[in-house]
Amino acid sequence: MAYGLTAFGVALGEEAAVKDVVAEYTEDVERVLGYGYEYIHRAPPDVSVTDLAVEAGRRALESVNPREVDLLVLALTDLADHLYWDAAARVQWALGLSRAEAVLVDQGCVGGVTAFDTVAGRFATHPGYGTALVVGANRTVEAYWNRLDTHSLLFSDGAAAAVAVRDAPTLRWRSSYAETDGRYADFFRMDVGGARQPFVPGTETPAVRDAWDVVDQFEHDAERLAAYAEEIDERTARAVHRACRQADCAEEGLARLLLLNDNARVLATQAELVGVPLERTNARLAALNGHFGAADHLFSLARMEEAGELAPGDLVALAANGRGMHWACTVLQR
Repeated sequence: MAYGLTAFGVALGEEAAVKDVVAEYTEDVERVLGYGYEYIHRAPPDVSVTDLAVEAGRRALESVNPREVDLLVLALTDLADHLYWDAAARVQWALGLSRAEAVLVDQGCVGGVTAFDTVAGRFATHPGYGTALVVGANRTVEAYWNRLDTHSLLFSDGAAAAVAVRDAPTLRWRSSYAETDGRYADFFRMDVGGARQPFVPGTETPAVRDAWDVVDQFEHDAERLAAYAEEIDERTARAVHRACRQADCAEEGLARLLLLNDNARVLATQAELVGVPLERTNARLAALNGHFGAADHLFSLARMEEAGELAPGDLVALAANGRGMHWACTVLQR
């Protein structure tokens, strides 16, 4: 179902130079600096993920009557403000989208890409829907994990939003592809706090499983671990290949390939696998801002549109992987 993006909004935490704050998070300073990030964004303690989502959404909707919005799709990476609580409904209410259906996408970092497929599906099955707001947001819950030391990418706090309008001629949705491999569903999780093992008052604060726990999952077998890392990159590239095939376009014809705001090595590897020069990716934006989880792609699109880097007719592929594990790609055309 054809639709296009007509406006963007961004809300970020406070900027901090990685070299100035890295020692607050880890003793392994050189390893973290080696990832190639220059800055991250950290929200003040009283700013939640829905606060960021609402602010980004409000900026995207500056020229839109909230009552004209039929659909809100919110993609989150980390925990919402509360348990037993619908963050999408809260954002819908805060933005005054009284007519809008609210949908929450919870697929980790890939959610900002699969959200475009969600919009396409809703537009296809609801002929009366004409306007949607798509929001990706991340607010690292530092009580449960370390934003600089948990993974080989550095997490930032921020949200980005886009207005999607049926039949709009700008940044038109061309295709989406997604796949899931549930073998890896248990790799990244918090063992305590769910229905199987609820929080117990007075006990030690639980921690999220991190990238280093994956080593244990593969029983410290270096070959199996390397194969898993290669699979993540290869399946990300495969998602791009398949989305391009659906859109009837060639990878070499992509003006931009927007990946997760990952570290410099991963971005270079994935760009090579897809067949797109690194300079056509979001590598520089990633280094300057850190990883916003499900907001990465909307953030990159917003910044590129603002800078006038996208010309009419340009093809842009948004590709990602996320816990689950999920891989996805969406192709847009400027």
